[in-house]
Amino acid sequence: MAERTLEIFKEGAPIFTMLQDENRQQILVMLCKTDHMTVNQITDRLSLSRPAVSHHLKLMRDAGILSVSQTGTERYYSAHMGNALDLLKELTSSLEADIASKAGTE
Repeated sequence: MAERTLEIFKEGAPIFTMLQDENRQQILVMLCKTDHMTVNQITDRLSLSRPAVSHHLKLMRDAGILSVSQTGTERYYSAHMGNALDLLKELTSSLEADIASKAGTE
């Protein structure tokens, strides 16, 4: 593997780790389909406790794949995938370049 590909994997590790969990995958898909949701709205659609949902949201926010805004006493969570998608595109391109360079040496 090329050095750049390894750097991208390292940079993306927090995001990839977040996406390994099925509950976080479900939350992310829900948030991608809506503008925003509260913890209670997310909890109502999953078979998880409110504290568990809050924990997943915090981890995802810390990894940079969610944003949060507050209106009054409500916190609204939204998918914030721009940087993650750019990173995945860069990883795909880098892997394709690695494969192409390997094919050129065979």
